[in-house]
Amino acid sequence: QVQVVESGGGLVQAGGSLRLSCTTSGLSFDDTAMGWFRQAPGKEREWVSCISWRSVTTIYSDSVKGRFTISRDNAKDTLYLQMNSLTPEDTAMYYCAARSVAYCSDSQRGNKYLYWGQGTQVTVSS
Repeated sequence: QVQVVESGGGLVQAGGSLRLSCTTSGLSFDDTAMGWFRQAPGKEREWVSCISWRSVTTIYSDSVKGRFTISRDNAKDTLYLQMNSLTPEDTAMYYCAARSVAYCSDSQRGNKYLYWGQGTQVTVSS
């Protein structure tokens, strides 16, 4: 049984930083591209970032590029999202998701991901 569990969310002031983690089990993590999505209240889910199986490719949405960094530790089956220079517009539930392929092609499309976590809340105060 595949499990995907996010952690690391919380309340932070604008300009601050948070590091999200996503631990997985039951899947071949090191063969799988992974992604982060987020959803703010009243808004559609938004793709944030994707990382390929051996971290060769990392891509970001324009809204987070230069501020967020995705990384992974295949030895620990864990995905990370380092978030810096946070703004209130980053407030959302953040979700980790696993693909069925090793690469980030079409990574912005949620239906390309097989497994999802329950999310971790990030709130940025002004």
